[in-house]
Amino acid sequence: MKLVILAGGKGTRLSEFTKVIPKPLSLIGDFPLIFHLMYYYSHFGIRDFIICSGYKSKLIENFFKEKISLKFKKILEKWNIKIVNTGIYTNTGGRVKRVENLLKNEDNFLLTYGDALSDINIKKLINFHYKSINPATISVVLNKERFGKVLIKKNNLVKFEEKRAKTLINGGFMVLSNKIFKILKSDKDILEEKVLEFYSKKKMLNGYLHRGFWQCVDNYRDWEFINQIYKEKKITNVFIK
Repeated sequence: MKLVILAGGKGTRLSEFTKVIPKPLSLIGDFPLIFHLMYYYSHFGIRDFIICSGYKSKLIENFFKEKISLKFKKILEKWNIKIVNTGIYTNTGGRVKRVENLLKNEDNFLLTYGDALSDINIKKLINFHYKSINPATISVVLNKERFGKVLIKKNNLVKFEEKRAKTLINGGFMVLSNKIFKILKSDKDILEEKVLEFYSKKKMLNGYLHRGFWQCVDNYRDWEFINQIYKEKKITNVFIK
């Protein structure tokens, strides 16, 4: 099964790095986030990668051509990597639509964002998808709310609740049928609205609950946090050793 990685956005909330490099190239330890991600998927036999680049696409291309150490060149020889510049301003659905020709022989394919890592079991995710007739499966993860909750009555603060609650969100590790290409039409299409919300309303969207490690790198605080986890070796099977 092929993995499509969405890696074309500007990543403006991580501007400390993205003024110079695309977010998927931000370093977690000694290696870019996207390489950790691909390496993790490879543990489950996934070795065909389609990277939908856009913003500073050339830097992603150069990384895989020039900057991999000798230790990992042997791994790259076993991988099939296709980097497609899907444009700077193309929306998520449009990026996937642009690589449709590379997936024409695939009944189903994996899709993820290039800015999150998890210890989700990809094999179980795929099997979960196959057990259903639905065309789309998303991973669902518990994510701590970023901000405290308040309640105001007549200008008086009557309740403050620190950010303790956890909400269920799309973890971004997905399995999709090629049927989605009947829905996606243009660069303007947003995958989350055009496909996921569409199938959800029709009760044709699967949710695979993952209770383990998941962390996105949305901003600098997230980047610091995940690097701390890497340094402390709290989660060992997600990162390149």
